[in-house]
Amino acid sequence: MKKFVYLFFVAIIGGIAALGINYYVSPEQRQNTNESITIPHRSERVPSSLVNQMDDQVAGLPDFTEAAEKTVNSVVHIRSEFERRRSPYDDFFNDDFFDFFFGPRERRSQPEPEPRIGSGSGVILGPEGHIITNNHVVAEAMNIEVTLYDNRVYDAEVVGTDSNTDLALLKIDADDLPYITFADSDQLRVGEWVLAVGNPFNLSSTVTAGIVSAKGRNINILQEEMAIEAFIQTDAAVNRGNSGGALVNTHGELVGINTAIASTTGTFAGYSFAVPSNIAAKVVEDLLEYGEVQRGMLGVEISELTSRRAEELDLDILQGAYIEQVRTNSAAEEAGLQEGDVITGIDETIITNPSKLVETVARKRPGDEIRVRYHRNGEEYETTATLKNIYGEVAAVTREERDFTDKLGARFSEASEEVLDELNVEQGVQVASISRGILANAGVRVGFIITHIDKEPVESPDDVIRLLEGKTGGVLLEGVYPDGRHAYYGIGME
Repeated sequence: MKKFVYLFFVAIIGGIAALGINYYVSPEQRQNTNESITIPHRSERVPSSLVNQMDDQVAGLPDFTEAAEKTVNSVVHIRSEFERRRSPYDDFFNDDFFDFFFGPRERRSQPEPEPRIGSGSGVILGPEGHIITNNHVVAEAMNIEVTLYDNRVYDAEVVGTDSNTDLALLKIDADDLPYITFADSDQLRVGEWVLAVGNPFNLSSTVTAGIVSAKGRNINILQEEMAIEAFIQTDAAVNRGNSGGALVNTHGELVGINTAIASTTGTFAGYSFAVPSNIAAKVVEDLLEYGEVQRGMLGVEISELTSRRAEELDLDILQGAYIEQVRTNSAAEEAGLQEGDVITGIDETIITNPSKLVETVARKRPGDEIRVRYHRNGEEYETTATLKNIYGEVAAVTREERDFTDKLGARFSEASEEVLDELNVEQGVQVASISRGILANAGVRVGFIITHIDKEPVESPDDVIRLLEGKTGGVLLEGVYPDGRHAYYGIGME
């Protein structure tokens, strides 16, 4: 016990001595221990070479602030008001059929159905108030209201629409507006950064970023006979309300009009699609100049090539648009194109698939000449084709003509001399396609060759319009089908 106590006191004395020596020998160190701790600057903790490398990496990241500032003021919110159609059940309980089973009762007046409201986005294209948007945003709308970035509100008028590209042009009564300029969408590259600007879920002036995932996408969303789908695919977030908004590059230039998303839920699921600016610019120019989109037609049915398809067809080429059929008296037939040819180029544009061909020709008008490169029997050839309109003519189509043919529900083309000789008829115009309309209601089918209208001879598609336009009451169509069967149809014109 004495030994333990002795050692204990020796230890205490030794500790006190050590503290005293430290206090008098290292005053500078003692002073530092009493000061507050200071965190060193980043440059003091990280080697300078590594700091410079990190700064270079940050500087190399894309900066979207300039593009966003240039575009948010030029993208508008569109509110469309549509008539709500009555349900067949709305008047059921006021029907005599109901009275027959349940007896007479007090009739109740049904309130007028409230209009449906839709919303979307639009892009200002000039200081005078022209705005481009999607056709599905404004089609059949009773009233269209446009709200600018600064909360000014205007009523808009429809200048024109094009369901084949799902585009529409509006006009508001305003001046000195900020606007976005078109860029060349052909120069857009896969992997390039883009921004989607719009009003999703009525959240105004929303900007999202992504990259171009693909070009020339055909997703079969436009249910039109002559639909043009060559979408720019991006992974920029787009939702309901973005339709008609801007897709811009990092310079703030318009490269596309946001139109659709790929989704099973109705909200963004990874990919969105935009109409290329080159197509949009052509639609706008046509609507302003003609009031109707002028579509040049090559007159071919085409399909895509794959390695298996090429092997089946004994082709030594894998890219291009394979011609399945050449329409009679079309631009393609007159240029010497044949079934089995593979179109590989239009002017300076390389054609790799059908979507690229459709997109390229869609920028042309009736009467335009194009150089067509095509592959036949292992050889490359070139020819010149003069594009025609939907009626087989090279002239521009007016809005009145288009509205009238839509009413008829048919498209026409000149019957070939070979067919006319075989059928032993002197002249005629063939029904190239049929949709809902007057001719379909009368029973006319595709292929019917109209030789006379009310005993007047028909020699061109223009004759069909001339002889039917302005008619009222019953009209007699006389003609023959390609199998030689003669037919007569009475149609009612309003």
